[in-house]
Amino acid sequence: MIGNVEIIARLLLAAVLSGLIGVERERLLWAAGLRTHMLVGVGACLIIIVSAFGFGDVLGTKNVVLDPARIAAQVVSGIGFLGAGTILLRGEVVKGLTTAASLWAVAAIGLAIGCGLYVAGIATTVILLAILAGLKPLQERYHNRLQVQPLRVLAEAGRVTFDTVREIAGNRASRIRQFVVQRAADPDQDEILISFARLSRQSVTEIARALRACPGVMSVEEQL
Repeated sequence: MIGNVEIIARLLLAAVLSGLIGVERERLLWAAGLRTHMLVGVGACLIIIVSAFGFGDVLGTKNVVLDPARIAAQVVSGIGFLGAGTILLRGEVVKGLTTAASLWAVAAIGLAIGCGLYVAGIATTVILLAILAGLKPLQERYHNRLQVQPLRVLAEAGRVTFDTVREIAGNRASRIRQFVVQRAADPDQDEILISFARLSRQSVTEIARALRACPGVMSVEEQL
């Protein structure tokens, strides 16, 4: 049986490590933020402490068998209900999966600290922070490249063709996903809708700048 000081230290450490993950989620204004993550971490820590040491007085009793891992297993599955509450469907986009995963991971951190696996708990916290905060800019950059980047061009009729855009785009011409020419309000003008797939915003801006310099082009708008 561990002492009271050790129990308190484990609970406090679980709160601190879980809080670090919660701060990152709080920064993005998610419903499951600082306090929720701390509660999950401390609760998981206490559960495993109770599971491992709370029944010491019955050890040695005939026909009594204790398995500390049983309660820990219930935490791993049970935290899924809390995580499900953070997942939202907005239109066709699912939001909150990362926060649900962070709650599940925080519960694991609490279990590790409650078992006295301090190095594992601290290392996991550092790794989670690196994943949540460090990889986010890279992920956003990758997603931006996959998004469709549209341009709206207003030009004199017949002055801008698909070949014109393909020549300006150069080796990025394969990224042209759509090229639609339609009559503008003025019958002597064309309204051209061009969209690019898997192309960075910077590249689209460069193509837009080159289109503005073409004869007969009156305006080029980037649709954000």
